[in-house]
Amino acid sequence: MSATAPQPLLRAPPFPGLDAGVAIAGIASASPENSDPEALFARIRAARVGGAFWERPAALSRPATVVLRPRSPGEAATLASGLNQQEAAEALWITPARADATDPWSALDGAGLLVAHGDDEWVALACIAGVPVRVLSPGRFGAPDDGQAELEAAALRALDTPRYRDPFTGDATTLFATIMTLAEWRRIIDGNRGIVAACGMAWWKREEIRRFLWCPGQPLRIVSRPARALGLAQRQDGQVAIWPSRVSPALLAAAADKGVPLVRVEDGFVRSVGLGSNLVPPSSIVVDRQGIHFDPSGPSDLETVLASTRFAPDLIERARALRETIVAAGISKYSTGAASSAPPRQPGRRLVLVPAQVEDDMSVLAGGGGLHSNLELLRRVRALEPDAEIWFRPHPDVDAGHRKGAVPDGEVLQLADRIVREGGMAPLLDVVDAVHVLTSLTGFEALMRGRAVTCHGTPFYAGWGLTRDLGTVPDRRGRALTLDELVAGVLILYPRYLDPVTSLPCPPEVLVRRMAENHAPNRLGWVAPLRRWQGRFMAMWR
Repeated sequence: MSATAPQPLLRAPPFPGLDAGVAIAGIASASPENSDPEALFARIRAARVGGAFWERPAALSRPATVVLRPRSPGEAATLASGLNQQEAAEALWITPARADATDPWSALDGAGLLVAHGDDEWVALACIAGVPVRVLSPGRFGAPDDGQAELEAAALRALDTPRYRDPFTGDATTLFATIMTLAEWRRIIDGNRGIVAACGMAWWKREEIRRFLWCPGQPLRIVSRPARALGLAQRQDGQVAIWPSRVSPALLAAAADKGVPLVRVEDGFVRSVGLGSNLVPPSSIVVDRQGIHFDPSGPSDLETVLASTRFAPDLIERARALRETIVAAGISKYSTGAASSAPPRQPGRRLVLVPAQVEDDMSVLAGGGGLHSNLELLRRVRALEPDAEIWFRPHPDVDAGHRKGAVPDGEVLQLADRIVREGGMAPLLDVVDAVHVLTSLTGFEALMRGRAVTCHGTPFYAGWGLTRDLGTVPDRRGRALTLDELVAGVLILYPRYLDPVTSLPCPPEVLVRRMAENHAPNRLGWVAPLRRWQGRFMAMWR
């Protein structure tokens, strides 16, 4: 952008080292989105984007009676002299030094009046927010004599002037799509506020964790020593992000003793092309402030989303389209399966898939209801499905030699008809009639493909009216959901995603498209062959 071009009213946060530009100076073509200013303004109000929305919120205990944006200390004194005693006591001063370091929406919430110059973008934002404005001097956003209609027209021109681009493709995009992208970025940044330290993060995923948890003006310190992480949080009155499987009970106890909130971070449900145990960094994570989705002993952010969200029709439609794209592309947590096929099934028999799990995985220990053994799970399935053809799918981390849970093939084949190791999970789900799981994510992937799912434990998708539940389901899950409501909560509202091409935070549709098009590079690709060799070596000695 040239030195003389004004900043776009809608613009991207300054993600470190990344090109996130969403607006380019120029003349936009007429758009039907701009023909209804109130609908456009309503979308921006709901998204709370525009201006430097990523900056720190204003420190207010109650809405300001008047928000003042003077250009200089001298002007501030002049403005102060015109306020009555009550206005002065309840005024919010945005001084020149803080002019670009405050989230405008937090300052304008409930304000009675904005006093600013006409070249100040807060004039347009206040107009969009429905806050009365007194303009001190003429500028691009208004003049002293302008009424509400003139201020709205100026705000609309500011929105209409740039050309908008999709930051993930570089292609032209719509104003509404840009608002949606900025809204998602705001949601993520707001969710990161207060996280000042992280502990238990493996070295090979730290770069991605920094991007997932980035917040302007709030450096994230990733440390190895729990005491240091807790000390950083105490000094800054902040929170510590942890990877649950990589921290000790002692850290949990120390955090509780010191009053330091913990934020749990885990892999997302559409993670990457490649196994985490092969050191493939995640393209998706979940960030949970209440608990974690795989532990039914207490509430989690996901459980709250599923139990309380009013799923709007456009969100349900988005979930349906996302689900159909995932199924059509053969995508599962670690892979795409379009290039592989399932073995032939026996005609006339019900076909049941039993996916094994890592036996000491935290989801098994927390949600398995005391059942940890893959062999015991298989015994229970055979007892429930005496006439079915059963396929047993070993867990890839176990087969790779990295984790616990291997069952000798001979013992498996006393209960199952086939062991299926090759190919992706998606082609198997396309041909089976039903799936029996302990807590495996495969059950959720099977639901997306219309398969019957029996849960022997309590995974996050159990208890919402879509599964046959043999495990103990918390009373908190009393709500019946449709499949696409479940998909909306699990894949859209709960996780976070990184575009593997641009490294920008992205919606799930972008990551799914990259995976389907095989455009999901692994920056640590040199490590995976070494880990596979290590796994084979370890498996030889088990």
